[in-house]
Amino acid sequence: MDILHGYVNDVLESFGLSGQIGWLDTIILLLIILILAYILNLICNKVFLNAFKKIADKTKNTWDDLIVERKVIHKLINIVPAIFVYVLLPLVFPNNPNTLDFLQRVCLVYVVAISLRFVNSSLSLVHEISNHNEELKSKPLKGFIQIIQVIIIVVGIILIISVLIKESPVKLLAGLGASAAILTLVFKDTILGFLAGIQLSTNDMLRPGDWITMNKYGADGTVLEVTLYAVRVRNWDNTITTIPPYALISDSFQNWRGMFESAGRRIKRSIYIDMNSVHFCTPETLERFHKIDLIKDYLDVKECELKEFNKSHEVDESVPVNGRRQTNLGVFRNYLLHYLRNNPAISKELICMVRHLQPTEKGIPIELYCFSADRAWVVHESVQADIFDHILAIIPEFELQVFQNVSGYDLSKIKVGNK
Repeated sequence: MDILHGYVNDVLESFGLSGQIGWLDTIILLLIILILAYILNLICNKVFLNAFKKIADKTKNTWDDLIVERKVIHKLINIVPAIFVYVLLPLVFPNNPNTLDFLQRVCLVYVVAISLRFVNSSLSLVHEISNHNEELKSKPLKGFIQIIQVIIIVVGIILIISVLIKESPVKLLAGLGASAAILTLVFKDTILGFLAGIQLSTNDMLRPGDWITMNKYGADGTVLEVTLYAVRVRNWDNTITTIPPYALISDSFQNWRGMFESAGRRIKRSIYIDMNSVHFCTPETLERFHKIDLIKDYLDVKECELKEFNKSHEVDESVPVNGRRQTNLGVFRNYLLHYLRNNPAISKELICMVRHLQPTEKGIPIELYCFSADRAWVVHESVQADIFDHILAIIPEFELQVFQNVSGYDLSKIKVGNK
């Protein structure tokens, strides 16, 4: 070390500068080391980065291309010059331990900071790569990655402080343990988010892309991302609702994923029939109903069944109340059932039925319970609308009337009739 300083002093004396300016040899040596570190950094970038770029261009994988685009290796290479300077600093300050110790600690802090930056970029890259993977895309990995990033940053800060104050990181961690209650209070949301993220992921309760409904928070839409601190939901009006992750564990929410994964989307809607329009079918009515292709075979089978029953029980058919007879509402129900079963837009794998509900002051509800084969919202609503358009149009054919409250138009017709 002294030989190196002596050589620099000899060079300076040849220019007549050594005796006039103290520390000049030290400054020159420090500049030389910094220049060499800069050159080393350029060489590493040229050699390693170019080599990795060539390898990435030849492969079909996307992750290595992302490494090049996000300059992850570039961040790692920046550690090399700092280590180079750290190792050569004793040559510059052989007789000044205080300055040497200070500059080496600065180098160590720089190395830790660059390492944190590299690890943080790598974790962000892992999340980006997972978004390109179909199997991992639906997993809420961002929250876990954020947790790891927070832990690494805390560890890095502890290492930096330990380097600056010349204390062991273990002692600092012990000191932090004594103030665990304060830390728990400060990082309450982080801890709750961490635990909620584990439960949501382990139980597969929520994934990005799920449609959820949570009325308490005004959320009704698609989950954009699940992070450590918030679950972001894009509602159907394109507003964004932010929900704390632990709220999804402590409160109730509705996830519509099962509907999208099933064979169809449910149609469950009723139409109210005026009970005064329900009556037995006359032979003339049945003959007219026989012309409807969808229920022609049903009517033949049903008529044979009823005739056999009435005959076996010696029913007096001159009185309509005796025996079993078909009603226009019963025929209408079976028509609707055959109509749904023959509708290509209705799923054949799931339940399909037409049923009576409890009669009300608005009439008797006839409910259609079936599933559209296409689960897309717009298509589902279109199928549902087409079905009820058809029902409203054909109800008069069965001598039935739809119940609805009296409107101003109805009152005006009554007034005109009275005149």
